[in-house]
Amino acid sequence: MTDPKSLSAFQALPAPAQQIADYWVDSWQRTILFWDTLRRRGNQYFEHKAKAVPHVLTFDHELVLDGRTFARPVNYGLVRIKPPEGVAIDPKKRPFVVVDPRAGHGPGIGGFKADSELGVALRAGHPCYFVGFTPDPMPGQTIEDIMRAEAVFLEKVNELHRDAEGKPCVIGNCQAGWAVMMLAATRPELFGPLIIPGSPLSYWAGVEGENPMRYTGGLYGGSWLTALTGDLGRGKFDGANLVGNFENLNPANTYWAKNYDLWAQVDTESERFLEFETWWGGHVNLNAEEMQWIVDQLFIGNRLATAEIVTSDGVRIDLRNIRSPILCFCSKGDNITPPQQALGWIVDLYEEDQDLRACGQTIVYAIHENIGHLGIFVSGGVARKEHQEFASNIDLIDVLPPGLYEAVMTAKTADAANPDLIVGDWIVRFEPRTLADLRAVVRPSQENELRFATARRVSEINLGLYRTLFQPFVRAFANSQITVESPYQIKPAELPHALFSDRNPLMRQIAELAEWVRGTRQTVAPDNPLLQWQAMISDAMIAALDGWRDLRDRSMEQIFLAMYSAPLLQALAGLRAADEPPRRHPGVEPERLAFVQQRIAELKARLAEGGAREAMIRGLVYIGMAGPGVDERAFNELRQMRAEHGSLTLEEFKRVLREQFFALLLDRDGALAAIPQMLPADPAIRAEAVAKIRSVASAAGEVTGERAERLAEIEKLFQAAEPAKSGSGKGKGKCD
Repeated sequence: MTDPKSLSAFQALPAPAQQIADYWVDSWQRTILFWDTLRRRGNQYFEHKAKAVPHVLTFDHELVLDGRTFARPVNYGLVRIKPPEGVAIDPKKRPFVVVDPRAGHGPGIGGFKADSELGVALRAGHPCYFVGFTPDPMPGQTIEDIMRAEAVFLEKVNELHRDAEGKPCVIGNCQAGWAVMMLAATRPELFGPLIIPGSPLSYWAGVEGENPMRYTGGLYGGSWLTALTGDLGRGKFDGANLVGNFENLNPANTYWAKNYDLWAQVDTESERFLEFETWWGGHVNLNAEEMQWIVDQLFIGNRLATAEIVTSDGVRIDLRNIRSPILCFCSKGDNITPPQQALGWIVDLYEEDQDLRACGQTIVYAIHENIGHLGIFVSGGVARKEHQEFASNIDLIDVLPPGLYEAVMTAKTADAANPDLIVGDWIVRFEPRTLADLRAVVRPSQENELRFATARRVSEINLGLYRTLFQPFVRAFANSQITVESPYQIKPAELPHALFSDRNPLMRQIAELAEWVRGTRQTVAPDNPLLQWQAMISDAMIAALDGWRDLRDRSMEQIFLAMYSAPLLQALAGLRAADEPPRRHPGVEPERLAFVQQRIAELKARLAEGGAREAMIRGLVYIGMAGPGVDERAFNELRQMRAEHGSLTLEEFKRVLREQFFALLLDRDGALAAIPQMLPADPAIRAEAVAKIRSVASAAGEVTGERAERLAEIEKLFQAAEPAKSGSGKGKGKCD
């Protein structure tokens, strides 16, 4: 071992030699500390794996329901999150339920740190719950079993919070997003607003030259490879395979940048690296049947976005049946779930804007400019901005009228109007959008759909051939005595952890050496030119790996396009009929169009119903429809009024607001003309209503332009009020 005195001998060298010596000592010490960090990661991996229920939640919690005890057992559980010290929970506020993805990693990323989805919801005063899972599935469990178990979890949360103002807000991260959307489509009564960050729902969507992951299934010939992997795993699918697919998307980070960044900044990066690796390296398993269903129905089949999935008991999963607001949060920097895959399901299901409104659906989307896939869940900056604003304004999202909106956030400034009505450091506004706006983002293509529909047919053929010709032999081999009892059972993903851990006797010397290095650490000066050379070499490595990735991705795309654009292959797959679309589009089916017309007729028949309360809300909606969107300050002003004077619950307010919105949407002139008939004769009540309308309308600042004209129009209608007819509706004589 090098003596500390020998290091100080370098101090007497000439300047250039001194810089070389300083860099050599620093890089040598960094290398030892780097190896030791990998050793600690290996030890951490095996310690984490040995736990009965490994997770990375940083919050204390208690088990509420264990899915392993259900009639159809699943490896999922519901836990209640205990608020940290100093955080007060309001039992009247709706609970939040965070569901983590089972996509290769273990649970806990939704509550990974204080600035997380659970953290911001707790600080906003909401009771919080978490749905996690154990590393191994229960024998025979299916995706449907998990869906029904999560329904039991939500029934329990609703039961525990009967007095809360609103049903639970459910956050489904990544692949958990499509799972909770499926459940919400079959059990809509259990849900409040749904937030689905980074969740893929339309798997064929994407942009040529940007989203190569969607081609993988077609290039492998379909899902037969999934079946083969499950058979070789004796009915289990190792989640490390999914993680490997994610890592292959960015080889520069996987094979160089992640380790280089740790080595280059090992003094400050070790703990952060170890914290993240606890989750990233904590792989979990799925049943082969579960993985096969996911690949066949979603990744390659893309059946969720077009209501083609039917459960074993005959229930069609149609996302148009969801009655709760849906908030889709995605990012342009996400190469796993790009905005096209997160939002494409909306234009798959709906042809016209009126179709969406007729279904009573409220859909809000927010597109981040650059954050990556994992950053959507783990970034502290995203948690302090987007997730905090979603949590703080969840009641506003819940009462938005049916339609499509984009969440727009602007920084709170010192001159912002009514700052007391702004929660947090950002002002959120929900601006109306149209399906045409969304199509400009998704860019749907009939030609693209034809290619992927062909890949789906090819997958079905190849899977059938594998199951008929090869599966019996593969299963016999996988379950043979030689294979099952082999002493070499270490998984490829575990090998780096085993080599760099105390299980390797050589690494114990590294631990001792690292302890000595920490006591004699000599860092190089920041202006050392060799550090610049080091950074240049790293940049060159990253550029080379990025170039290889781009070449690989372009090649994959060109092969896929050439193969599945071939008219002969499409014809062999039975997909060249000119009068038949490549797949179902439920938004244009005759029975759906008839339903929309029937729904519109029902809504028009109730235009004149209501009293003073309904008239005031109708006036506010009319004014609001002229502006750029719904500002959180207007809703918070309404919330304060309701708390001070009214007895109207949030659910009742939501119902009334939607009714008045539809009245104005379907027959604006008739709805406005009916306002005087809805008001009482008492001028004091009418004056009070006008004052409240002014207060809410000006909450976001001075009322100008068309909004000011509409405000004046509403004031005139209230002043010209006619006595309300006897029994004209609820709320007669009230404006709270």
